[in-house]
Amino acid sequence: MQLLTFFYVATVARLSELRREADRGDSPVPTAVIIAGLVAAGITVTALVMTKAEAWMDGIPTK
Repeated sequence: MQLLTFFYVATVARLSELRREADRGDSPVPTAVIIAGLVAAGITVTALVMTKAEAWMDGIPTK
């Protein structure tokens, strides 16, 4: 019985502590903007590398 009381008190204390803290971190919008920017940069770099590789492959003479 004491173990159940301990868990109950610990849970209630933790829940009240979570409700009391107002600062819960940054909003997800800046994170989404950063991720979108990284995706756009990755697509740009991939397209550039693909273009350069295709130009190099086209320059190889065939028999």
